[in-house]
Amino acid sequence: MKPIFVRGISIQLRLTLAIVLSVALMLANDRLEPVRQSLSSFLSPLQYLANVPGLLLDWSAESLATRNMLEKQNKELMRQQLLMSERLQRFEQLRQENDRLRALLGSPVHMDARKMVAEVMEVASDPYRHYVVLNKGSDSGVFVGQPVVDAFGVVGQVTQVSKLTSRVLLVSDASHGLPVRVTRNDVRLVANGTGVLDEIELKHVAKSTDIKAGDLLVTSGLGQRFPEGYPVARVTQVIKDDGQTYASVLARPLAALDRIRYVLLIWPELETGTPTEFVEPDKDAEVKS
Repeated sequence: MKPIFVRGISIQLRLTLAIVLSVALMLANDRLEPVRQSLSSFLSPLQYLANVPGLLLDWSAESLATRNMLEKQNKELMRQQLLMSERLQRFEQLRQENDRLRALLGSPVHMDARKMVAEVMEVASDPYRHYVVLNKGSDSGVFVGQPVVDAFGVVGQVTQVSKLTSRVLLVSDASHGLPVRVTRNDVRLVANGTGVLDEIELKHVAKSTDIKAGDLLVTSGLGQRFPEGYPVARVTQVIKDDGQTYASVLARPLAALDRIRYVLLIWPELETGTPTEFVEPDKDAEVKS
């Protein structure tokens, strides 16, 4: 008579196999990186294919746009163009004045960096990871650690690259850190993601630090990753509790992280003329300007 319940592999043997496999994967992690990149490149066409319905929907919406809607959009774009032209005229005067002051002080002049527009193809479905996938990869010159911005501020940096696509870790991700400075007084701090799209925090801020709500945070240029001066966030809350060693400082990212569609990839122009090598975070249509 056959037993009703057949005894399987013992729990001890399963645990031993799991430990052995875990150790083997940890030891082979670096060797598996080329395999992961190859798989990412192989799956890139599928990502493009999955993006086709969205492109068709956008094309249909543009085709069905009424004449009145197009006229309104054209007037609004003309108004924005005039406003931006006026601002550019003032910025050009300020740039020339800044160049003259730098020449007097003997400071190096910051050259314009190479830029490229990219489109978001995919957004992270994992609530604990904040990243997006772009339609530009190594074939377009994208490299790991590359800065990414949008029309309002810093979006994040590239952490993974395949031939046709790249993955960008957002500044709001809990594993992301970015050196910043306060424009009002040049205080230098580090902005860390909190896992919330519209919130970042400044850790280890002394209570005596001169920082207040409304202060603008920009990239400090330290670490030779992000060029200096790009807007990052605006301080929303500063709490100095007597029972705490450091002040609690929260800020809101200026980039529209919850609705980004087009971003700008930047090639920082360093002294060596080559991009810096990417360092893994602690926790875990080209345009010429």
